[in-house]
Amino acid sequence: MKITGITAWQVDLPLREGRYAWSDGNQVTVFDATVVAVATDAGLVGHAECTPLGAAYLPAYAGGVRAGLAELAPRLIGLDPTDLGALNRHMDATLRGHPYVKAPLDIACWDILGQLAGLPVCKLLGGSAQDGIRLYRAISQDTPERMAASVARYRAEGYRAFQLKVGGDADADIARIEACRAALAPGEVLDADANTGWTMHEAARVVAAVAPLDVYIEQPCPSYRECLSIRRRTARPLVLDEVITDAETLLRAVADDAMDMVNLKISKVGGLTRARLLRDLCMAAGIPMIIEDTWGGDIATAAIAHLAQSTPAEFCFAATDFNSYGTRRLADGAPARVEGRMTAPAGPGLGITPLREALGAPVLVVGEAV
Repeated sequence: MKITGITAWQVDLPLREGRYAWSDGNQVTVFDATVVAVATDAGLVGHAECTPLGAAYLPAYAGGVRAGLAELAPRLIGLDPTDLGALNRHMDATLRGHPYVKAPLDIACWDILGQLAGLPVCKLLGGSAQDGIRLYRAISQDTPERMAASVARYRAEGYRAFQLKVGGDADADIARIEACRAALAPGEVLDADANTGWTMHEAARVVAAVAPLDVYIEQPCPSYRECLSIRRRTARPLVLDEVITDAETLLRAVADDAMDMVNLKISKVGGLTRARLLRDLCMAAGIPMIIEDTWGGDIATAAIAHLAQSTPAEFCFAATDFNSYGTRRLADGAPARVEGRMTAPAGPGLGITPLREALGAPVLVVGEAV
């Protein structure tokens, strides 16, 4: 089987809440998604999606996805999409870095492999390891009162785990954590995610102030060194996200006992092939994960669901259903939330059918058009 064409579309994903705010005053009202299709000479077509969280979250941005695809796509024509190791090595040799650009190409090829095998991608990633995946809801940064009200509102939709966006003024963040912790019901979980937004002295103040509370602290500072320092100052369980970018950084963090949990984002690490590697390393080290992506709609949510469902529940702390945050559907068959949980599509590959009318005109066509 050979790749005969690669097509990409740009799609705006407006937010249901109107805006999404996180650390350092960053906010987004419309997410800029890139949907990718990989065509083959066997008639199979794989799809994927990459949606960076703006341009200030990671070294990634929406226009960069499409610029990188224009560079990579012509070099992939003629390759076998089911030789995923060779495909990823070729992408690395062709374009240094930029894992978020390679991610949708890798995911689309997993979709093709699943279709060829007649199996859902979760079966190829290790098998279906849980019946339903617990979901968390991200609570956009706002006043303590409004964030606590959001917890109550999303509890009514079935969520029992909440990721609180902090990483602003330390005093305000302490109040946010205290208000939302007080709003939780028994058995519910709170993760205070600073998204690299605190300096060390701010992070030290926050973790000391919330020491009596049952709360996870996620990515308090920009660098690994700073996060490791905060890890050593608190008994609160600590999650690393932005600084865990590949197997090397993960293994270093495991050796340093730098975290209790990892937030594993598929596009951040370069696609499902590398996400599976990091997932398996975490499991071998006894490190649970939040399994998600940088953002997205129906297609990205399907990929998240397949990786999460192939991960045993004791190692899959939570995942997220990004397609419930937006107002625009991109595919039929995508995961749907039921009482705070979701399952991966049961059909072959990713198990979704893109809605071509929702994609509009392509912005990139290399080789055979899809």
